[in-house]
Amino acid sequence: MSGFTADAIGDLTGMRVVVTGANSGLGLQTSIGLARAGAQVVLACRDEQRGREAEKRVRARTGSDQVEMRILDLASLASIREFAAAFSGPLHVLVNNAGIMATPKGTTSDGFELQFGTNHLGHFALTGLLLEHLREAGSARVVTLSSLAHKRGRIDFDDLQSEHGYRRWKAYGQSKIANLYFMVELDRRARDAGWELTSVAAHPGVANTNLTAGMNTPAVFDVVGNLFKRLTQSDAAGALPTLYAATSPEVHGGDYYGPSGPGETRGAPRLVAPATRVLDRDIAVRLWNRSVELTGVDYAALQPAG
Repeated sequence: MSGFTADAIGDLTGMRVVVTGANSGLGLQTSIGLARAGAQVVLACRDEQRGREAEKRVRARTGSDQVEMRILDLASLASIREFAAAFSGPLHVLVNNAGIMATPKGTTSDGFELQFGTNHLGHFALTGLLLEHLREAGSARVVTLSSLAHKRGRIDFDDLQSEHGYRRWKAYGQSKIANLYFMVELDRRARDAGWELTSVAAHPGVANTNLTAGMNTPAVFDVVGNLFKRLTQSDAAGALPTLYAATSPEVHGGDYYGPSGPGETRGAPRLVAPATRVLDRDIAVRLWNRSVELTGVDYAALQPAG
């Protein structure tokens, strides 16, 4: 994968892809890369106006007429169910890209802590509700985005919703390590069930995107933030690990991809290692079962017979 670029993606004609959070940043760049390679791309966006603008932008950048925008709010189980109910036909790749970072304390429309509810539970529910379409594709791939912040994250089963003292970065870290527990457990269950479903994850390193827009940081952060932005890589570069994970024939279930540079902050994509606790099956299963309870989305069909 050394020197991988978006131009190295093979022909994706005939493949159908959903990218969440596709209106800007990593999601937009991922969508451009996939559409340019010939895939039919569904831009799953929360805001209709921004989504329509992104659709026009992807079409203009790629010349593809196989691009469409659909409304999806991952902070609403009703919206997720509506999106999935309207979907038909096979789905070859699902990119669970959308996310929020270090937001002020808030809740989703279903009462979940905003970051955990959006970043993890929303994608958990969406993947389950699109499962039949992934299976229909014959050979499908689910790419879930995590973050370097997962290395400081832990699942607090006694306070999943951060009700007993909210700390924005702690909540973000929990949501990002939850993404990896989900990826690994989905891969295990798919293999046990004998499905041709590859579950992998990626992270962008430190990319210059609008993910920090909702952070509501003090003005003094502006100076540090401007310096920070000059040290980051572009959103197009940050999307490369996702594009590799979504398209390379060399990817295997359970893989995790990130930048190859110092500290995984920037550079061409490569296979990286998550925090060792991500491999704790007991935590992954406990989180999976709790996610089923909270979302009402049961992956029973993934369970091996007997």
